[in-house]
Amino acid sequence: MLRISARLNRIQPSPSSMAGQRARELRAAGRDIVGLTSGEPDFDTPDNVVEAAIRAMREGKTKYTDVGGTPELREAVTEKFRRDNGLQYASTEVIVGTGAKQVIFNAFMCTLEAGDEVIVPTPYWVSYPDIAVLADGVPVFVPCPPDKGFKLQPSDLERAITPRTRWLVLNAPNNPSGAAYSRAEMKALTDVLVRHPHVWVMADDIYEHVLYDGREFVTPAQVEPALKERTLTINGVSKAYAMTGWRIGYGAGPTALIKPMVKLQSQSTSNPSSIAQAAALEALRGPQDYIRERTAIFQQRRDIVVQKLNAIPGISCHVPEGAFYVFPSCAALMGKRTAEGWAVNNSNEFVLYLLDTEGLALLQGEAYGVPEYFRISFATSMEMIDEGCRRLARACARLQE
Repeated sequence: MLRISARLNRIQPSPSSMAGQRARELRAAGRDIVGLTSGEPDFDTPDNVVEAAIRAMREGKTKYTDVGGTPELREAVTEKFRRDNGLQYASTEVIVGTGAKQVIFNAFMCTLEAGDEVIVPTPYWVSYPDIAVLADGVPVFVPCPPDKGFKLQPSDLERAITPRTRWLVLNAPNNPSGAAYSRAEMKALTDVLVRHPHVWVMADDIYEHVLYDGREFVTPAQVEPALKERTLTINGVSKAYAMTGWRIGYGAGPTALIKPMVKLQSQSTSNPSSIAQAAALEALRGPQDYIRERTAIFQQRRDIVVQKLNAIPGISCHVPEGAFYVFPSCAALMGKRTAEGWAVNNSNEFVLYLLDTEGLALLQGEAYGVPEYFRISFATSMEMIDEGCRRLARACARLQE
């Protein structure tokens, strides 16, 4: 009889990945499904990036590469950090992985011992806690108040730090809330971290370029240079360049951290796809104008979906500052009953009700550590967004006291 390890039984499948898979299965079975779960742009990968991949294949660049990424791509990553963030790294301080998720996984597996704590502000991207647990770490959840825009407050960060704290994970713009930090807000957090030299910072900047209303993007090591030697800054090509399926992410930090991460990767996946790396090289070094154009489209969608959601009785939605999600509250609907008489007591039950009655696939707030909220992705067409909002409004109207 097969015995599954206890470590695997401590974690759950990714809710966002499973929700997308469930929507695809229902659609394949003939159900009319509007899926607003997917965290990937609906735009195609830019033509110049696709052509770079084709060239690489035709030129025979289909062999193994250095485990941590080709020299050319690692150098392009250092150029990106200089250009966009004012951060100076050597190519030996860069690792390229099979998506940013692998970079996070590598970092936790290389640094966490049993009982080490990882501060995870809530709401959080679904994978941070489980990856920490898989590495024998202990997630420490710190609520980010909705009335503060779902942003981590310096006083709350200070209280959460203990002698066992190993990492703070900071994702901004945030998935799922869209919260982004001004330079002053980020400086207030880095001031706390400077006082605790045993705490490392994991800055997940994957939504860096999906930022609205002319806001300035800032990252911790940029705002506070004293933190650079204990910060892992993570990014990738998935969101900004519509390259989710190409699976290329990267991280930059001190060699003392990057070297063991490469060692671990050598015994797991080895190098990322050589073809995807060639495509990512073109993405980082090629034209960047379409990023602003696409972000402007996302902002238009954001404005429309927030307006539509706030017009639905029982739904309340703040305005996200970045990323391509809204994170509305359904708290006012909790305790109401369906036409069949069963009560909706949490967002898990709410999103199941939406899927069963309207064929509307959304993600429950419990997956992000914040019950009574739910996530909608607007990285899709306006037709899909409009139809999703219509179905949501119908379902909410049918709930009874």
